[in-house]
Amino acid sequence: MDKAAQDNRKWNGWGDKDRSLALSADGAAFITETLGEAQPLPIATLEEVLAKVPASRLEESELYTIDAEVRLRHARGQSLPDWLAMKSGEFNLFPDAVAFPRCSEEIRALIEAAKQNDWQLIPYGGGTSVVGHITPCASDKPVVTISMSKMNRLLALDRVSQLATFGAGVKGPFLESQLQAQGYTLGHFPQSFELSTLGGWVVTRSSGQQSLHYGRIENLFAGGEIETLEDKVVIPTLPASSAGPDWRHLVLGSEGHLGILTEAKVRVSRVPEQEFFGVAFMPNWQQGIACAREVIQQGLPLSMLRLSNSIETKTQLFLSANQTQRHWLSKLLSLKGVGDDRCMLVYGITGDKRDNRQRYKRLKGIIRQFKGVNTGQSLGKKWAHKRFAFPYLRETLWQMGYAIDTLETATNWSNIEPLTEKIEQSLKGGLAEFGSQVHVFSHLSHLYSDGASIYTTYLFPVAKTYEQTYRQWQKLKSTTSKLIVESNGTISHQHGVGGDHAAYLATEKGDRVVDSLQDYFNGFDPKGQLNPGKLFKAIYTQDEAQP
Repeated sequence: MDKAAQDNRKWNGWGDKDRSLALSADGAAFITETLGEAQPLPIATLEEVLAKVPASRLEESELYTIDAEVRLRHARGQSLPDWLAMKSGEFNLFPDAVAFPRCSEEIRALIEAAKQNDWQLIPYGGGTSVVGHITPCASDKPVVTISMSKMNRLLALDRVSQLATFGAGVKGPFLESQLQAQGYTLGHFPQSFELSTLGGWVVTRSSGQQSLHYGRIENLFAGGEIETLEDKVVIPTLPASSAGPDWRHLVLGSEGHLGILTEAKVRVSRVPEQEFFGVAFMPNWQQGIACAREVIQQGLPLSMLRLSNSIETKTQLFLSANQTQRHWLSKLLSLKGVGDDRCMLVYGITGDKRDNRQRYKRLKGIIRQFKGVNTGQSLGKKWAHKRFAFPYLRETLWQMGYAIDTLETATNWSNIEPLTEKIEQSLKGGLAEFGSQVHVFSHLSHLYSDGASIYTTYLFPVAKTYEQTYRQWQKLKSTTSKLIVESNGTISHQHGVGGDHAAYLATEKGDRVVDSLQDYFNGFDPKGQLNPGKLFKAIYTQDEAQP
């Protein structure tokens, strides 16, 4: 991380320190009325935390830096346990050094040094992990975090095959700016787009908001290069192959256990002639689900479809619209038969103008079929303008005394309603023994012919101490995660496994499969030097890394 970028990035939160997302008076009142008054916890200063950074177990070297502040800034991601550690100042675990390689040769040098000196290596993209991917494990071995930030260039563009080669450390905005200058786009837009990296998307099996049109990252990742402990492995860019299992799919979701992904070749598209977003309101959750399912199963080629349940719809309107705007919207929708149980449906349409007109006409017809009301593009433009700003709300709520976190899964259509209900009820009542309220809401964020992803957000007042707050989060997270994997849901649709989800992987995949996968990865990493404690099982307990 160069000095300018470091100075502008929050050391203990999300994003740039000059950016924020304020709540309106109505929004703040809604949160307080829903959850009750909260008392914010004290926040440690950078100077206080720097005083706690232990001396590195490594000597100075041209391969890396052992600067205390750089190590601090690369010690955590953005999971709620990470957040509590950063705000309290009780990190407990730090990398011993941070490296900023500029090319594959420098990564090779780091790997050879790690082999010779028995270091552990943690790949670091944008630091946006929400499931504990980049937290060091408690270990007697030195830990070197490898920041990929300097390997961020467009290296090649094959216009004939529409393949682009990037350094794996390229962040979303810089990736798109380099491509769009050439008339192309990758079209991968996760909510973390501002800070997350191409390499991070690949190794955590990410999904972007417009995956209906562009595909998930496994559809876009065509090949590349990965530096393993022994040598460089080149993944060829073949359009298709039946030559045994696809090794590319073992790199996808590998979370650093195979090696360091240095270059990624991706399938790109020409910049579309037209793209717009719109909003409709469905009468209720059941009608909304039926409408969304019909759109997808008819094969209507949209770029995005996102359905919020009634609680999320109400919450979003309080947070984004004033009382007058809410009044007139409610009056308009009521006149057209959509009442208080309304659910917001956000859609995106991408392509050439003529095809888009036909898609839009068909979409409006399906919305009418399910008694919904289309409000056009005005609210869609507002949503698109703030589509990557939501993570900044976390800081605003924290300053008010509230913690916010998310859970996400995917399941079949027949299980969407019951599983959503189970998740929300588990979270709503999860802190009753502590006398604390939890505000819970969900949306369907990615849709498929056979099912959809459920993305649930929950807010709760912080406790009297950081430790108590962590214990309350731990109860919510563990109870609901167990429920998800026991109810035919995946433990992660788009966030990956990391350390937070590792305990639930065997329930989803089966012990035999997990053991065989771990054996396979051990073949590339026999001593457990590559991002240990993530994906399969945590080497450290959560308590070792918490305040």
